[in-house]
Amino acid sequence: MSKNNAKIKALAAAFPHTIPILAGFLFLGMTYGILITTEGFPFWFPILTSIFVFAGSAEFAGVSMLLGGFNPLQALAMTLMINARHLFYGISMLEKYKGMGAKKLYLIFGLCDESFSINCTADIPEDVDRGDFMFFVTLLDQLYWISGCTLGGIFGSFISFNTEGLDFVMTAMFVVIFLEQWLKEKSHISSIAGLAIPFLCLVIFGADKFIIPSMIALVFALALLRRPIERGVNE
Repeated sequence: MSKNNAKIKALAAAFPHTIPILAGFLFLGMTYGILITTEGFPFWFPILTSIFVFAGSAEFAGVSMLLGGFNPLQALAMTLMINARHLFYGISMLEKYKGMGAKKLYLIFGLCDESFSINCTADIPEDVDRGDFMFFVTLLDQLYWISGCTLGGIFGSFISFNTEGLDFVMTAMFVVIFLEQWLKEKSHISSIAGLAIPFLCLVIFGADKFIIPSMIALVFALALLRRPIERGVNE
């Protein structure tokens, strides 16, 4: 089989897995594009961020950071907190990315919740190159996000309406992801910890300072509960 045919086969195998992401990313991307252009940014701005940043929740949070005063340390800390989960994603994907060559660089850059989920759980056909499959999953997901942001940026530059509440779409998306994960997992220990610990930190530290303590406490809690969680998964 020629290289081109092999890549086409990998693309054909990857695409069906990404169809649910297509629907979600188009809507979320349009929401982000409309939100940021109605705040005064040019239509091409969400297109550039979708290409070079590609971090949905951080891009939404970036709207308020860009509208506020110049504070690079705060922006760095906020981005790190929002996307800290990708540190764990990356560690768990180290073995899967071995031997990927140049594709590894893009796979690392394009790693997102949805691509991680597909590439970790999908049954890749034996006659499809594993690296090409993961590459096309990641590429398709980013293209969906770019398309949504582009449409939202264009529409947002021509229409004018009250966008209050649009940024809540990210909260709604994470609620849905949590519920789907709850239904799939055999052990709910990590999910319950993920709800209980931030709630306690919210009560103790307040709404402005609870995120970092929550993340630190979750890391220690999951490390201590690793064996019970693994036993629950394997049962």
